[in-house]
Amino acid sequence: MKPLPISTYTVVSALGRGNEAHAQALWTERGGLRPCDYEDALLDTWIGRVEGLEETEVPPGYEPFDCRNNRLALLGLETDSFAERARQALETYGSNRVALFLGTSTAGIRQTERMVAELVEHEIPPDTYHYRESHDLFSLGDFVGRYLGLEGPQFVVSTACSSSAKVFAAAHRHVQAGLCDAAVVGGVDSLCLTTLYGFNALELISASPCRPWDRERSGLSIGEGAAFALVEPRAGQGPALLGYGESSDGHHIASPHPEGKGAASALCSALERAGLGPGDMDYVNLHGTATPSNDRSEDRAMASWFGEDVPCSSTKGWTGHTLGAAGALEAVFCLLAMERGFLPATLNLEDPDPELSLPLLRHSRGEQPAHTLSNSFGFGGTNCSLVFGRAN
Repeated sequence: MKPLPISTYTVVSALGRGNEAHAQALWTERGGLRPCDYEDALLDTWIGRVEGLEETEVPPGYEPFDCRNNRLALLGLETDSFAERARQALETYGSNRVALFLGTSTAGIRQTERMVAELVEHEIPPDTYHYRESHDLFSLGDFVGRYLGLEGPQFVVSTACSSSAKVFAAAHRHVQAGLCDAAVVGGVDSLCLTTLYGFNALELISASPCRPWDRERSGLSIGEGAAFALVEPRAGQGPALLGYGESSDGHHIASPHPEGKGAASALCSALERAGLGPGDMDYVNLHGTATPSNDRSEDRAMASWFGEDVPCSSTKGWTGHTLGAAGALEAVFCLLAMERGFLPATLNLEDPDPELSLPLLRHSRGEQPAHTLSNSFGFGGTNCSLVFGRAN
């Protein structure tokens, strides 16, 4: 496939705000997880909470869009001058030629949780609850599109943990079809009680910071984050999306295929589109949630294509699992690795599981990867792999 250049990108998570903060945290092995202190959640777990999000306010005129998820999106847009760069693209191509593709899994459901709690006490006037602007999945796209002034094709993908990885593939298809000249892509997902208590009910959250690939791993840590990228075919040389692969194995609503067949299919497609082989990959950011079945499934999928040689790590021990934002967040980590010349470690990995074959990086190390791959595998077998390199 024709490479899709990425002209700018940014990220916000429990590690901080902006590319520099994240590069420093990943290089110095400083994690962002903390004991659960999210509102009134009474759970014995660790979370990746974005500091200062509660004090963030949406601009005047955007009050109906006010919810935790859109506040987090705003933080991301105003980090690393991303909004300014996106608006410059509007001047270059025209507002109707810049598309918007975002991923999320919970959108503004925290706002709905609050409304439901209030309904228990008293009736709420209908005009005080703006479902379309603060809960609906397209709330995120509508808010970001209006804030940036975008008028091109827009949609929000919600395929669980692969949501904001798939938006890169969507952008490439739209550019190749001539439907847009550039696109803002990304993902935003914020903490809410539904995910915290939901994953707890599934017995999938850990009482300690998550430990991907560890013998004693017991579950994931939930996090929140926002990441955005501007893709521009005219950007020339620089970081670029070289290939993508998507699959939907539908093995089980909450469990991955035990042999990782859907994941392996996505990996294969991404490599084929990039015109690269397993030996060309210098680093792989694993989905690596630290649940026993997910790590085992991904390990088998990776081993079927890469053997045991490619440097790999899971970065969810740094940020927590940011769910619908994970694909975009970890894509940015791959871009930072190529730009800054380092490979991030797998935080909290103390005793590697002997039943898993991949030798994950235990410590961050200086190295200039030319090609990186990011895996995002969601509930229901919705899988996506992305290959990044440099546009020639």
